[in-house]
Amino acid sequence: MRRLTVQVRDPVASAVGAVLDARLERHSQAPLAVALSGGSDSLALFHLVSGWARLSGRPVVALTVDHGLQPDSAAWAQRCAAMAADRGRPHRILRWEGQKPKTGIPAAARAARHALLAQAARELGARVLLMGHTGSDLAESAAMRGAGSTLPDAREWGPSPAWPEGRGVFVLRPLLGLKRGALQDWLAGRGITWIDDPANLDLRFARARARHTLASTANPKTSVIPEGAQRLSGTQEGQGAGLEAASNIEITHPLGPGSPRFSAPAGMTGRGWSSGVEAERWGYLVLPRDIGSRELAAACLCAAGTSTPPRTDSLTALLTRLATSEPFTATLAGARIEAAADHLHVFRETGELSRRPSPPTVLSRHTPVVFDGRFDLTATAPGVRVQPLWGYAAHLPKAQQTALKALPAAARGSLPLVTDGAGLWTCPILAASPIVRARSLVQARFEAALGFISREAEAYPVAEHGEAAGGVLS
Repeated sequence: MRRLTVQVRDPVASAVGAVLDARLERHSQAPLAVALSGGSDSLALFHLVSGWARLSGRPVVALTVDHGLQPDSAAWAQRCAAMAADRGRPHRILRWEGQKPKTGIPAAARAARHALLAQAARELGARVLLMGHTGSDLAESAAMRGAGSTLPDAREWGPSPAWPEGRGVFVLRPLLGLKRGALQDWLAGRGITWIDDPANLDLRFARARARHTLASTANPKTSVIPEGAQRLSGTQEGQGAGLEAASNIEITHPLGPGSPRFSAPAGMTGRGWSSGVEAERWGYLVLPRDIGSRELAAACLCAAGTSTPPRTDSLTALLTRLATSEPFTATLAGARIEAAADHLHVFRETGELSRRPSPPTVLSRHTPVVFDGRFDLTATAPGVRVQPLWGYAAHLPKAQQTALKALPAAARGSLPLVTDGAGLWTCPILAASPIVRARSLVQARFEAALGFISREAEAYPVAEHGEAAGGVLS
């Protein structure tokens, strides 16, 4: 008698696998970093990603942050290590060291978590960090906003919000189309147990209150978020959210892939909006005057190398001025905006360099360091120091002094000036240097913020290259 083989479809694995297939490179040998807290969401994600990666032999590394906020946190981190070992995956524990704030613990812990995870992912060579946010988290965030919070929704894909720790690292959340109850059923059906953090039930915290409220009105066992309420698609996610709340860590990249691409003024190159080769190398942006609020906010953060978004009222006032044809100069969120008739330049505001001068920073040999949030520097010789060029242009070689004059005046003072302490002074952005390698991060960060990088394959040049420096004399 002929036997029939019946294959039972796993809707959870299928839903997550579809997102992973769309965003990731299955046969890449770069490791995938998975944030593993031991809770049901992250544990389900870890098992689902491990199963997906096993088919192609792709490396997976689990990362656990020990915030040190619970008496059992160290033991939980060790349990996570055991969970990873059970799947034959390496694991790393990241500890939030130092004094903890007395207020704003959730936001501070979130910021520390993102920074630790992004830094570890970069060190491991991972370009993608996977996190276990679910559709239930989206519902909780909506409830929190209804109660007065300014918390934005988590996005399926986007650049790491930690800056500069997360440069070149992208965050993928493939569980946003699933509810927590479905994931817990999925784990229970496989005999997998998870950690229940008591903080999730502590009604002193807004998310715990939102979770408690939703538990009495929602059906947590529904496996898939209804159409229209689940995660936004790859070309629309996060576009309507605008700027992230200043109290939320996800403020570094306030844009998403759906923001309209504006037409470029004459001379722009690249993807139809690029600032041009010179501006890319020298760390400022050239943009059309009729850009929107999200583009302008991101431009200010990227050109200034900062991560705190501008105030809404200040941003609105600046956009009102841009709607006219008057030329003007303004400052916003650490950036200097110089508006001409049909375009604007966005620079790092150098005025504070004179008000609050900082001592030179010693660079470690062969260890990349981000200078002023905008330039990646790697010393190739010992004893190399870096400081802003402002006030020291006369120390440059004559050829570099001449080249410096070709830059807009506002772009000059915040460039990095390096010295070996033995009489050699050079700006590695103006010319190739024998003692330090340099590249600008501004254009690549802005590109990521605009959502032009929507999957792992497109993230490779951002992580590895950025914008090369040393263009005018090299």
